[in-house]
Amino acid sequence: MVLNIKGRLTEFARPAVMGIVNVTPDSFYEGSRTGVGQVTDRVARMLDEGADIIDIGGYSTRPGAAEVSAADELGRLLPAVDEIRRRFPDIPLSVDTYRAAVAAECLAHGADIVNDIGGGDLDTEMFETVAEARAPYILMHMRGTPATMQTMTDYEDVAADVLRDLAFKTDRLHQLGVCDVIIDPGFGFAKTTDQNYRLLGALGALRELGCPLLAGISCKTMIWKELGITPDESLNGTTALNMIALMNGADILRVHDVKECAETVRLYEAYRRNLPGETHVISVSTPPPTPAS
Repeated sequence: MVLNIKGRLTEFARPAVMGIVNVTPDSFYEGSRTGVGQVTDRVARMLDEGADIIDIGGYSTRPGAAEVSAADELGRLLPAVDEIRRRFPDIPLSVDTYRAAVAAECLAHGADIVNDIGGGDLDTEMFETVAEARAPYILMHMRGTPATMQTMTDYEDVAADVLRDLAFKTDRLHQLGVCDVIIDPGFGFAKTTDQNYRLLGALGALRELGCPLLAGISCKTMIWKELGITPDESLNGTTALNMIALMNGADILRVHDVKECAETVRLYEAYRRNLPGETHVISVSTPPPTPAS
């Protein structure tokens, strides 16, 4: 995977780990909630643990989350972006927002990538904004809004429908001049638990779009609901599903727990490194019986 970040080609020799930093008081995963004063310490720890990209958000999109104005979102994000960029000038920094104006301001303050859960639907100016900025763009699939998405899970074929929608939007982005489009199928967004697992199994089909593929599974409902646990108890399940995502072609894993994810990537790479170049058949024969004396 190679991304053009502000005119600098950044190559990722292995699947990348994207660490989540939420400057929100109400993210669904309590461990990711970080005040502005704690941001740089959290980022430093993530980088030490193996993060390749930092993704910062100022607006919780969990069902039932409080509405946040654009001004409040910027009030949370800009001080954090400024501090991260001051202390860590070279780390690729993604901003998680569906608002074009918020994205533009954060890019002007040093963010590199726009991560849009709305896939351009929640703000019709988003595609033109990232095209003008020549910024890499994470295109996620969702239906409706965070408040209505769980009522919009009627698919004919969830994998085919998601692929069709993302293919149409990817083509439009390319026509606008957005060269670096990253695909996110949107696990948990307008999908039931069963649909999430079907989509995970069909993840490789999204590679037909010719774009890097992001999987954001960390601590989501598809894990803790299936296991009958809480989001804070979902690390083991997250690790298991992240390995499945890697096996099915994911290029980026977006996670709350960086250390464990980086270890998962290292084990996946060890597995890939030692795959045989061709099929070997191992024959085990039974030794002939010992002649009777």
